[in-house]
Amino acid sequence: MRADLEARLARFQRLGLSHLPTPLEPMKRLSTHLGGPRLWVKREDCTGVGLGGNKLRKLDFVLKEALDTGADTLVSGGVVQSNSQRQVAAAAARLGLECHLAVYHGRVAPPNAAYETSGNALLNRLFGATLHDVPWTGDRNGAIRDLAQKLSESGRKPYVVPYGVSNPLGAVAYATTIVEIAHQSASLGFTPAAIVHCSGSAATQAGLAVGAAHALPNTRIVGIDIDAEPERVHADVVRYAQGAAVLLDLPFDSGSIEVVAGHAGPAYGVAHDATIEAIRLAGRLEALALDPVYSGKGLAGLVALIRGGRWPADADIVFIHTGGTPALFAYGETLGL
Repeated sequence: MRADLEARLARFQRLGLSHLPTPLEPMKRLSTHLGGPRLWVKREDCTGVGLGGNKLRKLDFVLKEALDTGADTLVSGGVVQSNSQRQVAAAAARLGLECHLAVYHGRVAPPNAAYETSGNALLNRLFGATLHDVPWTGDRNGAIRDLAQKLSESGRKPYVVPYGVSNPLGAVAYATTIVEIAHQSASLGFTPAAIVHCSGSAATQAGLAVGAAHALPNTRIVGIDIDAEPERVHADVVRYAQGAAVLLDLPFDSGSIEVVAGHAGPAYGVAHDATIEAIRLAGRLEALALDPVYSGKGLAGLVALIRGGRWPADADIVFIHTGGTPALFAYGETLGL
């Protein structure tokens, strides 16, 4: 079934922006600290361009469509410290396209003065993106579409990259992660009992779920809600997974989708004690830099599940490091560093 999935994915062309395959590494010290199970980390922070992250894997596929349609401008959006925006801006710079970003204000209360100018916000400017401040209304893509319309009226040829690069094609792209994990884990002599990651804009989990159903059928995909909106996240994962399955012409049972609530803290973008503990554990035991909005909350959820006895000590669990390291520099005071 893995070969069949690979053949179906090969029908979709990619640009080659990402450095793939990303490494799969053991987290021996963290595993020992927690008393098992055996933990591994899939290093999606090592995808390369613009300091990497999981969105570049999606952009490889999605932006092929942008170039094929003759776009000269990429339009996307997110909060001030959005990892997705930074990767879109980096991809645009590499491809020689203009980049316009709708920067949402009001969804996250700035934890300090550095939040507005450092980390991903600094890199967006470095990569040449034009930033448009807009209020957060709860509609993730509305301001992005409005901005694209204005650019079109001014003579540009915009291509809308949805919030989080999340749509069915983005989910198709992320199914390639499963193919890599299947090959890598087999060569290392194990089959993952579960793959755990942070889940927010939903296409990452959708791609993992569709891919695992056909290439790692005995592996559970566990998404940790980081938006404090588990019902919305679950619904979007199902929607994008079903869309990806249609594009891949594969059957898919949405009953396999699992989104775990209770680890997002008080709100999106707000680091709570468990997130801070997880970030410190990853840094001090494994030299991994996790961010407090996404990957840190994902690991906090994994740690809580392990402490709750979800898996036996001899199981193998893969954690996906989705990137986000630049955001750390906007949260130093929050983390007590």
